[in-house]
Amino acid sequence: MLKGEWGYQMKDYGARKIKVAVVGGGAAGLIAAIAARYNGAGVTVLERMDRVGKKILATGNGRCNLSNTDLDIAHYHGTNPKFAFGALSRFDFHQTMELFERLGIAWKVEEGGKVFPVSNQASSVLDVLRHELETLGVETRCNAEVKEIEPKNSGFIMHLGDGSRFKADRVILATGGKAAPQLGSNGSGYLLAQKLGHSIVEPFPALVQLKLAADFLKQVSGIKFIYLAEIQVAAKPLARAEGEILFTDYGISGPPILALSRSAGEHLRRGEPVTLRLNLINYMSRDELELFIIKRLQQQSHKTLSFSLVGWINKRLIPVLLREAGIVDINKPAGQVTVAERNAIIDILQDWRFEVTGVNTWQQAQVTAGGINVREVNQKTMASKLVPGLFLAGEVLDIDGDCGGYNLQWAWSSGYVAGVGAATL
Repeated sequence: MLKGEWGYQMKDYGARKIKVAVVGGGAAGLIAAIAARYNGAGVTVLERMDRVGKKILATGNGRCNLSNTDLDIAHYHGTNPKFAFGALSRFDFHQTMELFERLGIAWKVEEGGKVFPVSNQASSVLDVLRHELETLGVETRCNAEVKEIEPKNSGFIMHLGDGSRFKADRVILATGGKAAPQLGSNGSGYLLAQKLGHSIVEPFPALVQLKLAADFLKQVSGIKFIYLAEIQVAAKPLARAEGEILFTDYGISGPPILALSRSAGEHLRRGEPVTLRLNLINYMSRDELELFIIKRLQQQSHKTLSFSLVGWINKRLIPVLLREAGIVDINKPAGQVTVAERNAIIDILQDWRFEVTGVNTWQQAQVTAGGINVREVNQKTMASKLVPGLFLAGEVLDIDGDCGGYNLQWAWSSGYVAGVGAATL
C-alpha cells in the first residue's frame, strides 16, 4: 500500500499532524484536500456555496472533460505560462488518470485528445471525489465563506462570514477565478490574496462568446455553419480555429470562437482594435470557388441571384451575404451578375470580416484569464513566496488553458501539488 507524497493511499487515516484548511471546494480544492490527507494532514474544506464541486458538474457540457492527452505547455496562457510546467510535470496526465481509475472512473479519449469518463456524467467524477473525501475523513463545511485569512502564530485564522473563526497550520487558497459566478467563482480569492500581499494580474473572461459590430445579427441569429475563424490585430493574424460556429443576436459563439476568445479579450483589454475573419467556404481554394460559382450561376441563370444560392448557402444567410458584398439588387437574374459582383461574393464567402467589440460577461465565461501573479508562487510546490504556510492552486492563479480539458488538468495538477506541499513542507 502506497503512502506519502505522490501515493494514493494511507496506512493510517487517523494520523493528524498538520491542520490544513482548503479555501474553496472546486476541482483544485477537492483534489488538494485529498492529496493533503494522503500525506497525513488533518484537512477541512471551507466552501462558501451550499455544496462543493458545482462547476465540475458543468464542465464538458455536463460530461466533464477530465484532461487531454496532449499537455504541451503551448496550450497554457498567462504572463508566465511556463510556470504551469512545474505542477503539470510533478502530477502529470498518467498520474491523474491513475488516481481517477483507482477512485472508480473508467475513461476514454475522444477527438483532439479530450478525455471523458465512460459514463459521460460529470456527476460521477464529483461523486467519487466526495466519496474519497468522506473515506479519508476530510471535513467539508459548506456555506462557510472566508472573509479574511489572518497569519498568526505560525499558522492562520480564517474569519468566516457568519462571524466564526477557523484555525489552521497551513492554508490552500483554491477559490477559482471570476468565470461562472453562479457556480461559485466570484473573485473573492483575489481580495484574500491581496490582503496577504499578493499582486493580481487583471482578470478577464476567457473561453467565452464574442460580441460583434453588425446590424444584421438578429437576422442570422441561430444559424450554424462549419467555418474557419481567425482573430486579427492590426491586420496581423494571431490565432485561428475551425469548427461549428453559431451566429447569435449579440455576435458569435461555438467551440472555435471560445478557443479564439482569449486572444481577442487580451488585445481588447489593451484597447487594440480586433477583427474576426470568417471563411465560410474553406474547403475550396479561391479558384475552385470561382469556377463553382460561375457554373452555378450559369445553371441557375433563370432564377434570381438570391434564389440561385438556395440549396448551397443557408437561405436566411443569403440576403445578408449578398448585401454585405455590396450588391444592391439581390433579386436580379443570376445570369446578369457581373464579374465584379461575383468577386465581391467570393470575398465575403472566404474573407468576411467583423469588428469585435467585446466578449460576453463573466456569467457566460468558462474560464478566467489573469489572477494571482505566479511570480510570487513557487513553481514546484505551489507555496506562496510571500506568506509562509500559504499555498495556491487552480484558476485563482494567472494560468489558463485552451478548451479541451486543459483547465481541469491544471486544477488537478496544481491542486495535488499544493496539497502535498501543505502537508509535508
